[in-house]
Amino acid sequence: MSGLSSRPLLLPALLLTAGLAVVVLSALGFEHIGGYVPCALCLLQRWPYYIGVPIGLAAALAAGLDAPPVVVRGLIGLIAIIMVVSAGLGVYHSGVEWGFWEGPVTCSTSVNAIAKDTGGLLDDLSSQHGPSCTEASLRVLGLSFAGWNVLTSLALAAYAFVTARRKV
Repeated sequence: MSGLSSRPLLLPALLLTAGLAVVVLSALGFEHIGGYVPCALCLLQRWPYYIGVPIGLAAALAAGLDAPPVVVRGLIGLIAIIMVVSAGLGVYHSGVEWGFWEGPVTCSTSVNAIAKDTGGLLDDLSSQHGPSCTEASLRVLGLSFAGWNVLTSLALAAYAFVTARRKV
């Protein structure tokens, strides 16, 4: 046993996990409260957060239980890598929105028809797709949700990398 404690990493692990949770809960809030319908790429960009939050909780638990610092730093480092992937997904989606490259074919159409009967509903379910990935539903300061995800992911990745390298 090296005598090093991982407890000083507890607060940074909790802050990182809270940041991840706030971002994905904000996306869900825009969807359910704000009425924004996410496209396929929007939904894909949530996965790093869905994976990162439990890893962050594991890191916080490990730090709270004073597991070896290498374990806690490893989990936090894993979150850093996941957030870099998240930023990449955001760059890809932003590029699709700006027309720099093509998006997946599953994102190419937007249909808002409402079925009049159950037969029509079944037909709609098999033929309709979510909103187009090429059109940003909202831009704030010139950035879409995908663009803001890039910045947020990079900030969380930087915090995680710094925390993972932190000496305890």
